[in-house]
Amino acid sequence: MVDTKVNLSGWELDNPIIPSSGTFGFGKEFAELYDINCLGSFSFKGTTRDPRFGNPTPRIAECHAGLINSVGLQNPGVEHVIAHELPELGTYFKKKVIANVSGFSIDEYAYTCEQLGKQDCVGLLEVNISCPNVRHGGMSFGTNPEAAAEVTSAVKQVTDKPVYIKLSPNVTDIVEIAKACEQAGADGISLINTMLGMRIDIKRRKPVIANRMGGYSGRGIFPIALRMVYQVYEAVSIPIIGMGGVSTTEDVIEMMLAGASAVQIGAANLIDPWICKKIIEKLPETMQKYGINSLKEIIGGAHNG
Repeated sequence: MVDTKVNLSGWELDNPIIPSSGTFGFGKEFAELYDINCLGSFSFKGTTRDPRFGNPTPRIAECHAGLINSVGLQNPGVEHVIAHELPELGTYFKKKVIANVSGFSIDEYAYTCEQLGKQDCVGLLEVNISCPNVRHGGMSFGTNPEAAAEVTSAVKQVTDKPVYIKLSPNVTDIVEIAKACEQAGADGISLINTMLGMRIDIKRRKPVIANRMGGYSGRGIFPIALRMVYQVYEAVSIPIIGMGGVSTTEDVIEMMLAGASAVQIGAANLIDPWICKKIIEKLPETMQKYGINSLKEIIGGAHNG
């Protein structure tokens, strides 16, 4: 019997599979398809202090090995999420969830994290300082070590929940930013968010997306995500949630060997809404195939050679 359990800052998950924020909403639509309590957890829709309509349409462009999106953090705002979404979520999901938070100032991050941190159903806070879809705020915080540390420190002062900082891959040195977050008190790191990309409509001779550029996700970014998880694991001593192009059980194992303690699945949910369930069901078989008795034992295993 293999052991699929993993641990994130003292929070034990039945397995490492976590749908990524932005691809799973608050879980309601997926709960109509299958019992989502099979998940380790899930990261719910990115939430800001104030309601956001998001970017103009079109917002999505298909790619050969993924897709580009520029949704722009559309969400109803933290007060609505606490008053309506989280109580309803509790009727179909019995485990703790990951609260994904975005903001456009230090005060906004702190306020939103403080409010969500008070909710019993929240297991940890995932602070997104890396979204490439907004015109201000997110990119500057996520691409500068000092700014990343400032957000981390501010959030840590207002909550006792574990704080994981979600980092942008659109930087020169991901390691320096991860180290700055750790030194500022981060309990963990989530990486990577989407790459910055674009598509052009040849007939119209214009960018497909109204915002011109957006976040590229899907299988095409897996090698980049894997490399960054590997690099950050060697530089920090806090847990990592790895993500970026994961869509098979082998991808999960590979990401954990690189150093991830848990794995998020994003774009694959938009292609196959049952993908997380399928991966969870197949994971024990894949573990046996590669002689893995416990997932906890393989974290960072690729660094031992």
